[in-house]
Amino acid sequence: MKKTNILIAGGAGYIGSHMVRDLLNAGYGVITLDNLSTGHRNSVTGGTFIKGDLRKKTVLNKVFSNHHIDAVMHFAAYSLVRESVEDPLKYYQNNMGGTAELLGAMVRHEVEHFIFSSTASVYGEPAETPITEEHPCKPGNPYGASKYATEELLKACDTAYGIKYVSLRYFNAAGADVSGEIGEMHDPETHLIPLILLTAMGQQNYINIFGTDYLTQDGTCVRDYVHVSDLTQAHMLALESLLSGAESDIYNVGNSRGYSVREVIELARKITGLPIPIIETEKRPGDPAMLIASSEKIRKALKWKPRYEELETIIRTAWGWHRRDTER
Repeated sequence: MKKTNILIAGGAGYIGSHMVRDLLNAGYGVITLDNLSTGHRNSVTGGTFIKGDLRKKTVLNKVFSNHHIDAVMHFAAYSLVRESVEDPLKYYQNNMGGTAELLGAMVRHEVEHFIFSSTASVYGEPAETPITEEHPCKPGNPYGASKYATEELLKACDTAYGIKYVSLRYFNAAGADVSGEIGEMHDPETHLIPLILLTAMGQQNYINIFGTDYLTQDGTCVRDYVHVSDLTQAHMLALESLLSGAESDIYNVGNSRGYSVREVIELARKITGLPIPIIETEKRPGDPAMLIASSEKIRKALKWKPRYEELETIIRTAWGWHRRDTER
């Protein structure tokens, strides 16, 4: 029986590499395309790997001509909010322009299924929580705006070319594969949980708490953390729905429960048994006080049920990865 082949753009990155692993374990054929500007070749655990830039039409034509592709998953985006403010052209050229090139290749080669890695940043400052998919989209930075513009492009491509898509709006991805063999590795690192664990390991002197007077239970920002393997499960379910003939749709992916910065630090201290020094500093512009997802839609429509909902589990898997990474 012929395998169903999935092209993963950005498959050497954090979430993409977990997706590669899970698709291979599920019996899919996987072709990974990554320029390794932020990804890591050794994070791709199997399948076919192609080093190349999705913004180059010649690269995409070669990939689609040499491989039968049934669906595309797109993780190849820049995602640093501060950098997007400082260099918005970089973000639009890659995040939207790169997606446009990828969709163009799909049209030329008659591939009709697309799963997009989107973000809760499309919502901007929330008017209410938990945030549903019907919440107005008013992104507060070029990163979120580039993702929202891409979602609008996907709608147009569905109408014009019949490309069926699922856009998954992540909240805070965290954790690592339970094997400890792959995990989160950014340079620079900007995500809270790995920064806390790097501090615990002595690789940085302290963790910054940006703002302590938000209108939350302890004055620090509250976020909804979702395990990376639960995210890949959401992608798998989205893929199955599209291959079965479902219409295009958009889903939030989060645990619908928020934790403050202080709560995350305290739990990390408990798990690691190590001191984690903090420094309280000024708020960062554009940081909402609270971001919590309503994931009711994806739970009902795709029967998504996260396996690693507890923050303790999320941090423990991340800690397992970081400890193993230092031993390599």
